[in-house]
Amino acid sequence: MSQFADVRFVRRAAGLVARLVARLLVRFLVRFLVRFLVRFLACFPATRFAMPASLVACAWMLAACSFGPSGEPPALPQPVHYGSEAQPAQTVAAQGVAQQFMVGAKPVPQWWKLYQSDALNALVDEGLRNSPTLAATEQTLAAAREQLRAQIGSSLLPTIDAGGQATRNRALAIPEIGSNTFLYNIFVGQLQAHYTIDLFGAARLADAALAARVNVQAYQLDAARRALAANIVSAAITSAALHAQIDTTERLVTLANDQARDTQRRYALGAVSHADQLSAQQNAASLSASLPGLRQQWQTTRHALAVLLGRTPDAAPGDLELASLRLPQQVPVVVPSELLRARPDIQAADAALKAAAADVGVATAQMYPSLSLSASMGQGGFSWPVALSGAGAIWSIGASLSQPLFHGGALVAQRRAAMNTYEATVSQYKQTVLAAFQNVADTLAALEHDAQALDTANTAARSAQGIFDEIAARYRLGAVPVASTRASEQQFRNAQLDEIRYTSARLTDTAALFQAMGEPPVGDEAQAGLQATPQATSQAAGDKPGNAN
Repeated sequence: MSQFADVRFVRRAAGLVARLVARLLVRFLVRFLVRFLVRFLACFPATRFAMPASLVACAWMLAACSFGPSGEPPALPQPVHYGSEAQPAQTVAAQGVAQQFMVGAKPVPQWWKLYQSDALNALVDEGLRNSPTLAATEQTLAAAREQLRAQIGSSLLPTIDAGGQATRNRALAIPEIGSNTFLYNIFVGQLQAHYTIDLFGAARLADAALAARVNVQAYQLDAARRALAANIVSAAITSAALHAQIDTTERLVTLANDQARDTQRRYALGAVSHADQLSAQQNAASLSASLPGLRQQWQTTRHALAVLLGRTPDAAPGDLELASLRLPQQVPVVVPSELLRARPDIQAADAALKAAAADVGVATAQMYPSLSLSASMGQGGFSWPVALSGAGAIWSIGASLSQPLFHGGALVAQRRAAMNTYEATVSQYKQTVLAAFQNVADTLAALEHDAQALDTANTAARSAQGIFDEIAARYRLGAVPVASTRASEQQFRNAQLDEIRYTSARLTDTAALFQAMGEPPVGDEAQAGLQATPQATSQAAGDKPGNAN
């Protein structure tokens, strides 16, 4: 009887402890709800509570009010114009083409087609289709999206699992009653459901943070796609220009060698000094020494282009004809406010900012209570007949509430770390925007200076060609020696080299400007093009310099 009395005593003590814990829990919940309501009312003006429906809406907005920053990008000063000086309405005319800066125009999605080269279009299409780097980025993005779906499903929806158990046990018995051990079977089959109520938005904010990071990867894919197209265009233009430079340099080497041999013969006859003979040899050797470097650059560029296309270096495509490429006469200049929406790198920085803001909310929500519900139903018993009969029906339902009380300051430190990360992300966003403005300013200045340099080089090349043609005609009449013809052709070929270099620079810098302008925002693709308002064009021309851009 004393043993049963001990059992009753334990039961009574357990009951008292349970009632005491319940009272403490109720008091805690009441105090918490009062504090919660006070903080909640402090977040919104009294007019918000004119109708009961507004109370529900405000409850969903609580996390944004007190749990962390909004995630909106910081306001940045909008430059009057991109560069230190306002860009002109158009560049100087070089090779008969003056590029117009279309201020206020939308970015051009497939800008490489403006070069009017079917061969170039085919190269870009092949690269976008076959690039392993682009394919890897796409698969990484697809994996991130699936991870987001998995996290949303596991955090916002209940989980339901089925389980079964069949065990045979040998357990200790009460020594005074029968044998010391006994054997028994347990057969259980049940469905279990569990759901964590997202009271303070921890799960929702975690999903928002992951969704923002998926957006970062999506914008990085757009940036990689545009960078790949720009690299293919630049590599194709550079390869064509290097090929033309090699051809011209080889002609210069031939002329220099002919001049060195002629000078050697004249030195043998005593017509020129030894210094003249050595000078001719030195000139020929210097020109010959420049060829291996040019060929190395050409081969390296062709190999890089092949890899960009998804080919092996031995399958590098043939060079384009530099003269077959048409310089786009109109280039877009997106206004700074639209550039923030057009460039994928800025959009990626914006998405990273939203992810960091959501992380602050997650760290804050971890400091508040967590409520979980669980339920199960099934059949069970110590034998199959009992487990499968109505007498074997089993079920349970319950709820659990937990509130962090003391974690050694870890939760507070985690929230401070999330805030520091958010502030760092804000600074990174600002730097990304400033770097984008600098990129546009540099390419606009480069186009203007390329046109000036090309115009000068083209004038020099045409003048040198005119001189060469006149001297060649006089040589055919026997009026001048062949040395004069070689010298005039050398001047012409050197001027031609400069013109090739500046032509290549103008074409590649034009591609860089299209790349710097970004993509048209979603929904504006149909309107993308090179249209600008007359007001914007007049501002670019300098009619209203104070309001340009």
